[in-house]
Amino acid sequence: MISEEQRAALIQAALAVRAKAYAPYSNYPVGAALLMEDGSIITGVNVENASYGLSMCAERTAVFKAVSQGQQKFLAVAVVTDNAGSPCGACRQVLTEFAGDVPVYLVDAGGNGRDTTLYALLPDHFGPEHLT
Repeated sequence: MISEEQRAALIQAALAVRAKAYAPYSNYPVGAALLMEDGSIITGVNVENASYGLSMCAERTAVFKAVSQGQQKFLAVAVVTDNAGSPCGACRQVLTEFAGDVPVYLVDAGGNGRDTTLYALLPDHFGPEHLT
């Protein structure tokens, strides 16, 4: 269960980090924040590239950063975009690798949005539990 204070801190972290996004081609900066099991928050931004296929989404940047720091389980995610957009399919799959049906907070630049869950965004997901 995520407290209201943790939820607010997570959304604030995603709002703040969004300013660091590198999005000169889409002009669609995204900030993401993961609430880790130990209570820490790890953030990421989208990083675009002139060779579009080499760009990286904010959600995956945050996950890869967490794993590189020894964290492999998160309890919630916040994603901030201009219009409270949802993570792409690739990000949904990567997020599923490291979490169960965790809360996902989709927020616009003004701090408004909606709450959902990872499994609502990726029904009939395929995860590590399917390999055993």
